[in-house]
Amino acid sequence: MQRIFLVGFMGSGKTAMGKLLAKRHGLTFIDLDSYIENKFRRTVARIFAEDGETSFREIEKNCLHEVAEFEDVVIATGGGVPCFFDNMDFMNQRGETIYIRLTPEHLAERLSSSRAGVRPLLKNKTGDELQQYITETLQKREPYYLRAKRIIEGTDEEIERQMTN
Repeated sequence: MQRIFLVGFMGSGKTAMGKLLAKRHGLTFIDLDSYIENKFRRTVARIFAEDGETSFREIEKNCLHEVAEFEDVVIATGGGVPCFFDNMDFMNQRGETIYIRLTPEHLAERLSSSRAGVRPLLKNKTGDELQQYITETLQKREPYYLRAKRIIEGTDEEIERQMTN
């Protein structure tokens, strides 16, 4: 029985790498944000806007506990998941945890060219503002991320190679 949790900042590639890892090892892939959206029939952005972050984090924790019961899965968590409640300890107890570590510059580059606008915490941030937000938020979150059992970093190709070995 395998249970792998992917942690890291938004835009680090948890979903893309998770799908790849799941396919390579014949596991089921679960994106926690998608799981929440399907269960509550609302987007994460809408839950954030209507219910607030505190309520969203509670929903997120409860859904994390649900998917952690599944077997033979790769679970891509939201960027904030490890930083609330006892989620990081919980994931470490329930399975393998992997932190996909990218520099703030690499994250800013990825997020500015992706769908940053649909991410509630990035709304209306561009350029230097985005870079500053990532740097500051990563400083707060990284102590949690670094508690993962495995840390992988480097170029996209190096991360993919480390992830699938």
